[in-house]
Amino acid sequence: MNKDRVGKLIFFTALTIELLILLIDKSAITNPIEGRLFQITFLLFAMKICMTQYTNGEWIVLILFEALGAISYLATGRNEIIRIVTMIAACRDMNGRAVFSYMFKVVFGGCMLLVLLSLAGVLGTVSVTGIFRGDMVETRYCLGMGHPNALHGMFFMLVLLFLYLYGSSMKKYWLAVLFAMNIGMFLLTGSKTGMLGTAFAIVFSALMICIPRLRQSSLLYGMTALLLLVCTGIAWIAAAFSKEVPYHPAVWQLDRLLSGRIVNLYYDSASHAGTLPTWTLFGVTENEYYFDLGWVRLFYWYGIIPAVIYVIILSLLIRELYKEKEYMGVMMLASLFIYTLVEAHIISVYLARDYTLFLIGMCFGPMFHVDKGEKEYFWQIPGMLFKRTGDSG
Repeated sequence: MNKDRVGKLIFFTALTIELLILLIDKSAITNPIEGRLFQITFLLFAMKICMTQYTNGEWIVLILFEALGAISYLATGRNEIIRIVTMIAACRDMNGRAVFSYMFKVVFGGCMLLVLLSLAGVLGTVSVTGIFRGDMVETRYCLGMGHPNALHGMFFMLVLLFLYLYGSSMKKYWLAVLFAMNIGMFLLTGSKTGMLGTAFAIVFSALMICIPRLRQSSLLYGMTALLLLVCTGIAWIAAAFSKEVPYHPAVWQLDRLLSGRIVNLYYDSASHAGTLPTWTLFGVTENEYYFDLGWVRLFYWYGIIPAVIYVIILSLLIRELYKEKEYMGVMMLASLFIYTLVEAHIISVYLARDYTLFLIGMCFGPMFHVDKGEKEYFWQIPGMLFKRTGDSG
């Protein structure tokens, strides 16, 4: 078996572990070795890198971003950026559709298993009764996933994968089926965020499928880039004005739209976690509080500089998807941008939640214009540099 096949086997092994960690987190199971499993997947992705050839430019990009991860680790004690960069680099030479197809099958199968186990009374609860909105006591369904929002959130993520994989070739009636399923899921969960996020993805896909010329339009990709900037701008507004929400009519209306999540930034924790004074350049160890606003959590957890770099990389990704006319990839990005305004599902320690990372991994060479030139394994770099130095002499 050659290095390429072994490397791909190692990649899928690491990805499988990451997906199982994700599913365990959604279940009622406590995972006492989660941190150890993260270390194992990091090592496996690193092994995949060692068995993959990259251009000199790609090696430089990889080293620079690993250095950013090291700085983040020293500042915050969080190792996510190091793990993220390693996983992204390990995506080199992987078939993107095959990776997403595998993820869809594993996550769909895992979610169905959790649902069946909860209905059978074996693992997890079927429903939760409590006060979800206002003063009214309601019963909402979680079907083994802990919280109704989590159930609809996983449905949303599965719909994104389904549309990415099959949206360009499926029959149009499937759009109506997905929309009906989304409404049915909303009746179970009462999750407005999950319902609206899923509806946005379906409508976006419907426009691309029914109006082919939109797929080639630069307006589609430009609006997605603008949406990214709007989302980060709203994150800043939320962090800057959370204390003064009642005194700013526009912010108050925005807070109502986000179900009170902005004002909660100031009042939910003694340290006012997530508000602008808690943002730092590279994050600090104290910034570990969990709250729903995903874009705010990005800046709060990892710091302003890593968050801005991530936003710039997403902008470069949108440009690359435009070059390739990968409209379903842009659908996935735009949907995640909006969903992350309200929920922090992809801003977490669980890397397999964040589909943007896999899209970046499939495009990172062309994105940074470093995909041209001779490719080499890491142990060949010194020899190649020596050879070029000798040639120039």
